[in-house]
Amino acid sequence: MPESIKVLVVDDHAVVLEGLSMILDKQHDIKVMASTSDSRKAVRMIEKTPLDVVVMDICMPGLNGVDAAQLILEQNPSIKIVFLSMYATKEYVYRAMKTGALGYVLKESAGEDLVKAIRSVYLGKRFLSEELRELIIDHHIFKEENMPEKSPLDCLSDRERQVLQLVVEGKSSAEIAKTVHLSRTTVETYRSRLMSKLDIN
Repeated sequence: MPESIKVLVVDDHAVVLEGLSMILDKQHDIKVMASTSDSRKAVRMIEKTPLDVVVMDICMPGLNGVDAAQLILEQNPSIKIVFLSMYATKEYVYRAMKTGALGYVLKESAGEDLVKAIRSVYLGKRFLSEELRELIIDHHIFKEENMPEKSPLDCLSDRERQVLQLVVEGKSSAEIAKTVHLSRTTVETYRSRLMSKLDIN
């Protein structure tokens, strides 16, 4: 019997984590070795857990999925990364795939697509959700010359990225202040600065 594809699932929502693990465990050729809601822990687990594929939520609190994937691939370039995301824009896809990941699956079609993605990337093939394949045809997002050299996110400090991550998750200024151990006034200043840097009205 062929060896199973060894997978780590990383998502900060417990229900999603459990649901994805159940779907994958039902496959005869896939084995979920571990799952975690902590991207930093996922990076540490690479050293101790034999893995073929990491399924990574792109929006993770603390250390975001893109940065976590980069650290994982620096430690072990043979591991294949599949991103899970609710974002279907060329900027998000380009930034994610530029890490060296081979898969990008939209959460709305995660079930069957994720299984296909894991099998594809394990063989060294790229996999994108169908909607994203159309995006590539329309925008040629994998051609460097068609993308700006720098993303607006590149100009953000680590703290600004942390605050932005929490804003994206829908947290209020008070909740963010408690999470990052800053005053509410300071968080409001960060939010204002982010709006200016990212040109958000």
